Amino acid sequence: MLMCVYTGFCSGLPFFFIIQLIPAWLKVGGVDIKTIGALTLTQLPYLLKFLWAPLLDRFSPFSLGYRKGWLLLTQIGLLLIMPIYGFLIPSKNIDIIVILSLLTAFISATQDIAIDAYRREILNDDELGSGNSIHINIYRIAGFIPGGLSLIIADYFSWIEVFIFTATFILPMIIITFMLKEPSHTLTISPHKSVFKESTSEFVDRLSLSKALFVLAFVALYKLGDSLATSLATPFYLDMNFELKHIGTVAKNAVVWPSLLGALIGGIIISKFGLNRALWISGFIQMFSILGFVFLSYQGPFLTINYVKLFILATVISCESIGVGMGATALVTYISKNTSPLYTATQFALLTGFSAIPRTLINSLSGVLTAYLGWTNFFWLCFILAIPGMMLLFKVAPWNSKS
Repeated sequence: MLMCVYTGFCSGLPFFFIIQLIPAWLKVGGVDIKTIGALTLTQLPYLLKFLWAPLLDRFSPFSLGYRKGWLLLTQIGLLLIMPIYGFLIPSKNIDIIVILSLLTAFISATQDIAIDAYRREILNDDELGSGNSIHINIYRIAGFIPGGLSLIIADYFSWIEVFIFTATFILPMIIITFMLKEPSHTLTISPHKSVFKESTSEFVDRLSLSKALFVLAFVALYKLGDSLATSLATPFYLDMNFELKHIGTVAKNAVVWPSLLGALIGGIIISKFGLNRALWISGFIQMFSILGFVFLSYQGPFLTINYVKLFILATVISCESIGVGMGATALVTYISKNTSPLYTATQFALLTGFSAIPRTLINSLSGVLTAYLGWTNFFWLCFILAIPGMMLLFKVAPWNSKS
């Protein structure tokens, strides 16, 4: 279970670096909201990672093991690439930023393949709920570094120093990676066969074709509304006239503790009521948390920022964080239970890749949608888009069926 702290931090830091720190940097640097929204497409590697996931079940970098070797390789890559952003000017170097962001997402997504496989291989089935709860907790806490702490110091230091500061948090991850014990790797297929073909065939044979298609549709749609609503959260807060230091300070308390609470509640619900009911309960809470953004958009933009306005911001972020924590814990546990130990990396990458569809292909339109609809109507649209994923629960996780 303790290793889930490590996996959560490793996965969360680079992801929130991409989705929170980079958009804030671009917004402050004068990049328009449509361009920032379109840059969500640089997260495509999270969607397509199943294409190279079989390599992680086949090859072992540095001869350290299938999981440990890839973790070390990707973490060194992140340590080297993250500071480079500080030497760029958003309004002048957008082409370079796009390429750099694609590379960052590719390295981070590759690390996620190894992390997800490692976590699934060290946890027993009865530990998945609590283990994934810990993982999601630390995942969200790690997000406070680029999404909170780095934004605070950005008001006092140069962006070069901010990006270097953020990158230094990769160093403890590398040290722990050296200390890891490599889990047993159970893949036994012939080197002449395709890992991807064998793993997808096993997935379909185990569930049936129709059930497999429903599962893929569900993991893609379950967090669609929530993911779209939060894709431009930092630019939205800035448009409401909150400053970076406000966002960073409020996020410190309104993200960390509610996220912990949400993931903890999600894990408890899974243990007490089963995974199916946890998916229903968590889904409804994460869906209705979107209405907090609707409320905030009605209230702003604010002419002055005082404690009342900061309290409103904290309440919105807290509700969203609880919903995200619960929904993510339930979804990750669902994905874990639908993977085979024989093809952990490939099947986990396939399912999490489908779950990344909202925040890549659809979220890339968020800037255009907000420019056309305005913030209030945009968030109402996000609320409506959360409904299809909930409807699929009738098929993939009926309330009265066993998990």
